Amino acid sequence: MLMKIDGGITAPAGFTAAGVKAGIKKSGKEDVAIIYSSVPAAVAAVFTANKIVAAPVIVSRRVVDKGRACAIVVNSGCANSCTGQQGLIDAQSMAHMTASALNIKDCEVVVASTGVIGMSLPMGKLAEGIKKAAANLSVDGHQAALEAIMTTDTFPKSSAYRFTLGGVPVKIAGIAKGAGMIHPNMATMLSFLTTDAAISPAILKQALKQAVEVSFNAITIDGDTSTNDTVCVLANGQAGNAPIDSGQGEDYQAFVDALTATCTDLAKLVVRDGEGATKFLEITVKGAVSLGDAKTAAMAVAKSPLVKTAFFGQDPNWGRIICAIGYSGAQVVTDKTSLTIGGITTVRGGQGCEVDAPSLKAAMAAKDIAVTVDLGLGPAAATVWTCDFSYDYVKINAEYTT
Repeated sequence: MLMKIDGGITAPAGFTAAGVKAGIKKSGKEDVAIIYSSVPAAVAAVFTANKIVAAPVIVSRRVVDKGRACAIVVNSGCANSCTGQQGLIDAQSMAHMTASALNIKDCEVVVASTGVIGMSLPMGKLAEGIKKAAANLSVDGHQAALEAIMTTDTFPKSSAYRFTLGGVPVKIAGIAKGAGMIHPNMATMLSFLTTDAAISPAILKQALKQAVEVSFNAITIDGDTSTNDTVCVLANGQAGNAPIDSGQGEDYQAFVDALTATCTDLAKLVVRDGEGATKFLEITVKGAVSLGDAKTAAMAVAKSPLVKTAFFGQDPNWGRIICAIGYSGAQVVTDKTSLTIGGITTVRGGQGCEVDAPSLKAAMAAKDIAVTVDLGLGPAAATVWTCDFSYDYVKINAEYTT
């Protein structure tokens, strides 16, 4: 049974964290974080599908491929992306400086950066920040670490659970940053997870892919996929459960459920903090011939600027939703398609219904709105999450570097 707990990223046994101010962000807020396991941990990660990849992603892929890591170092305020050979050298230096400060190997450090693309890292400031963060690692450092990874976020995002594996108490926790340039596979989003469960690197990788597919890969804010996206999990085995070394069985499923719950919490928080967002939209497509079709159709609705602006304006223009379903590429038959918005049926059998205008207006005015499309063709269903587009989204992104 999953139970929500406090304690942030350091809730699982054997983990400490820190977040410090190194002067990288113009705001002067925390901008360098370290998450550290006292023993080598199994590591798995999912990275951006963008073909233009930031230097820290290149470095971290090599670390993850080895299957073990002790630390994650993160800076915000500079993405270290599109910075050429020097950017790669700088990312490697981040790992080296962190390893030296913690007396571990360079190949045991996962590196991540977030911020403006095209800027070089201020290595002098970063070096001091890493040194300071390493010296300040503690179980109580989880909040500062979380604040250090934020950019345009308006609130911190964390989640933690307690559960059992073979009767042994286990904890899992995660933090995330992201508010704009968010779209599956992945987005300008960083998320880091820790667990004291014992699990092999290969099985951890399998579990993470399962969890990400229905959480971080089921959200979109603006349809843009960044160059730095990283979701990384460390599992240090300090809970003492029998190691999970198979992708089957009760323990594996319990672990996947806990990991998925944590990732889903974080993914939803990212959507709720979408740049300029005023509404949280849950889009479900059911009755599809396949899971792929269901998700394709749901995502077409979720990333449609016309749909998103309609919800911001509280305009019950359901034709925009039906239109997105039709062009999504999913198998659709008009006279089998139905649509509900906030529990109110607006389309049945491909035709508009008479609806109570005040009720529909009230549904559109809600902050959380569920949209359900029934294709009437098969057994598959998928749910994705998104937000509306407001005037503030344009303003935030029009002035992002200025």
